[in-house]
Amino acid sequence: MAAVDTKRKKIKISNGIIYLILSMWAFTTIFPFAWIINNSFKPSREVINSSFSLPIEFTIENYRNAFDKLNILEAYKNSFLISGSVTIGVMVLASMMAFAMTRYQFRGKELLNSLIMASLMFPVFSTIIPVFKMMSQASLINHPLSVILPQVAGNLSFAVVVMMGYLMGIPLEMEEAAYMEGAHVGKVFTRIIIPLSKPALATVAIFCFLWSYNDLFTQLIMIRRRTQYPICALLNEISSKYGTDYGLMASSIAIIIIPVIIVYILLQKNIIKGLTAGAIKG
Repeated sequence: MAAVDTKRKKIKISNGIIYLILSMWAFTTIFPFAWIINNSFKPSREVINSSFSLPIEFTIENYRNAFDKLNILEAYKNSFLISGSVTIGVMVLASMMAFAMTRYQFRGKELLNSLIMASLMFPVFSTIIPVFKMMSQASLINHPLSVILPQVAGNLSFAVVVMMGYLMGIPLEMEEAAYMEGAHVGKVFTRIIIPLSKPALATVAIFCFLWSYNDLFTQLIMIRRRTQYPICALLNEISSKYGTDYGLMASSIAIIIIPVIIVYILLQKNIIKGLTAGAIKG
């Protein structure tokens, strides 16, 4: 009986340590966001003097200035155009490629699989010069395609790996039965594979959208016109042009990150489900 009590005590202590670590991690993640929101309702001088206290002089003037001085709505439109196109393109290409890699045998399949895995190790910085030259020769600089195409290529390997891991766990019997009933490959892919792969597709969509939305590096290299700036590139301009107006900076950051927070809160279950299902089944 004493041994059982000792074991329960150890389990409770270990759980307490885990919860403590997770709570500290959650605090370090949530605190910066709360700090930004708090300072966005303060005048700039109050942010400088007391950035960690609650607003003494509560104001929404910073948000008004963010919309008046900066064309945030246009930047939002550019961001959603780019990120939405990247997400859809990656979902379509990755699902088709993963289907071919997991359902067919062909010459060079192992080499192609190795190349997909190896491409995960190449950072975007290592390829930006040849990519920029290609976009320049194609006269796509300052066009959304100059950001969309590199981002699709950059996210494709990750998406294929996730989709392959998930598709490997889908039983082949359903597809074989469909083929016996006279269904062609396209019908099997659209009517069986795609509906069953919704958790993995949701994971791919969320990560690709967030990575594209936050990809400041590619946006600044490829887009030089202010009227075509996505939201993150516009934020970079705020920090340089209005560097001393900390209230405006805080409100602009809050406006920019709110869509990301909303997307994650609404779809966090799909993120976890898609990643864990792919990991277990793969």
